[in-house]
Amino acid sequence: MADKVQHFIYVIRAKRFEMLRSGPTAEEARVLQEHSDYLKGLADKRIVVLAGCTLNNDETTFGIVIVKAVHEMAARAVMENDPFVKSGLMNATLFPFGVAFTAT
Repeated sequence: MADKVQHFIYVIRAKRFEMLRSGPTAEEARVLQEHSDYLKGLADKRIVVLAGCTLNNDETTFGIVIVKAVHEMAARAVMENDPFVKSGLMNATLFPFGVAFTAT
């Protein structure tokens, strides 16, 4: 029997909020590009369902990534391999997520 696909969400928050206020350093910009490429590649494979961030630029800013995976370990691997998380520039927290409604 095949494992049932589940949804997980991870929330990311910048460790250095000045990156949001004043713009990224060269290193942060490089990692941001890697992060974008990583999530786009996973979206193309239909692993990432949705990714984005709030548009404010203060300490309440956060991003979310909704992931489809057969178990938490697979979703955690996606989160931990996100270049922003892997580099230590962002903190991340993973949650199981229940989709109640979708647009048709």
